[in-house]
Amino acid sequence: MPTLRLLIILLTLGASLRADVVPAPLFTDNCVLQRDKPIPVWGTADAGEKITVTFAGQTASATTQADGRWSVTLKPMAASAESRDLVVSASDKITVCDVLVGEVWLASGQSNMAMSVNHSARSKEEVAAAKFPLVRHFNVSRKASVTPLGTAGGKWLPATSSHVAGFSAVAYHFSVAVHERLNIPVGILHASWGGSAIDAWTDEDTLRQSPGRARRLANTRKQLEGYPAAKARHDEALAAWKTERDSAKAAGIPFKKPEPEPPVGPNNHTTMAGPYNGMIHPLVPYALRGVVWYQGEGNVRSASGYSSALADLVTGWRRVFSQGAFPFYWVQLPNFDIGGQNDRNWQWAELREAQTKALAVPNTAQAVTIDVGDAHQLHPANKKPVGRRLALLALARTYGAKDVIDSGPVFKSALREGAAYRVSFEPSVSPLKASGAGLTGFELAGEDRVFKPADARIDGATVVVSSAAVPAPAAVRYSYRNAPVAGLFNVEGLPASPFRTDDWPATSIKTPSTPEQ
Repeated sequence: MPTLRLLIILLTLGASLRADVVPAPLFTDNCVLQRDKPIPVWGTADAGEKITVTFAGQTASATTQADGRWSVTLKPMAASAESRDLVVSASDKITVCDVLVGEVWLASGQSNMAMSVNHSARSKEEVAAAKFPLVRHFNVSRKASVTPLGTAGGKWLPATSSHVAGFSAVAYHFSVAVHERLNIPVGILHASWGGSAIDAWTDEDTLRQSPGRARRLANTRKQLEGYPAAKARHDEALAAWKTERDSAKAAGIPFKKPEPEPPVGPNNHTTMAGPYNGMIHPLVPYALRGVVWYQGEGNVRSASGYSSALADLVTGWRRVFSQGAFPFYWVQLPNFDIGGQNDRNWQWAELREAQTKALAVPNTAQAVTIDVGDAHQLHPANKKPVGRRLALLALARTYGAKDVIDSGPVFKSALREGAAYRVSFEPSVSPLKASGAGLTGFELAGEDRVFKPADARIDGATVVVSSAAVPAPAAVRYSYRNAPVAGLFNVEGLPASPFRTDDWPATSIKTPSTPEQ
């Protein structure tokens, strides 16, 4: 009997210590797998355990590594709206239900990507109209980390009225537009965090390639090492502050001493590589078609370095996902009036210009939104045209839709003609068109660098710009202010991208002739 009891105890203990097979959180009910690409499937289990994954007539096996990780790769599959089970078997079995195959995109950035359908324009109507069970979103839980994480929280939900209110509005409208055109399932991996700068989303290997960013990264890591002690000091200072505040209140004495600022900790959205480690790295190597990105507001004070930073982010993500130079489309920042004078009048314009320069990276494009922002709102509510303009880029450039015009007029050159400039644009099948308010947004300056509003007229595929106040123009600009009133479009209603012909630093520009509109 003692031997039998011991055997039972050992068996029970072994069962309790055994690690169940667990697929990564991305492989849960309602997930969408990428069509026409090898499909990695991974997770954890006991070391040395044989894992078998079965889906859509395919079977793939692997043995769990010493660290408990396992990974298999399924062969490419065609798109399918058929609801099928993905089964992961080992000493136990996990069944992932209602799995579809279609197009998968990663949507990332800061607050304007994070803004939900529920907080965007016409939210009630959009939620009520959401009947797209073949469109699914996976909202990645917000987490920053000083080291790359293996898993991220979240779950797949269908784009129906019961769930869509919490979806990213930009990503939702993008995915619906792609789904409606292709008529196949679309999945979105949504990972965004308001207030984050681009370095927060960049992997450490990429950051270390730049000496300046490498130094800042080292300083950040050193600061985080001292966080526990700094947190303890802050807690002590905060307690003393509260005691002082309460004593002053009890004595009827005014109290204006500011509350102590807390130290920056490891789970902070501003930490270099923090959101990347906590929210992007756990998604690797999920098979996906490409990325849509809406970020830049957090970098307007450092626009000069944003072009190279965005290029680095694109190439870095492509490297870690190991799926080639997949498409990477971003939103050019809209119009926003930050106020101020002189150099502050061009911070957002300079960031937009930096975004345009980053288009030198192959297989990238930007959705111009200079006409659909809100000059007095950092978070414009009209997100539907933003998502749909990103979808136009994907439909035309990724999926080859020949009937889709995906861009407004794009500046090519400007030639001085006497007292005017003739502006030419990249060839397009869509003619130029002025807004209802006319060709607003054009400015001219002479060698004095004082920009003044200019008259503009469409002449075929060009725009002729002149101003009686600038008889000898040296430079022409279009919508190169924080909050311009854009006036140039094509007949599809897509706006021209802002541009300038000069390279004058903002500090050298004389007092603006007109306030921002």
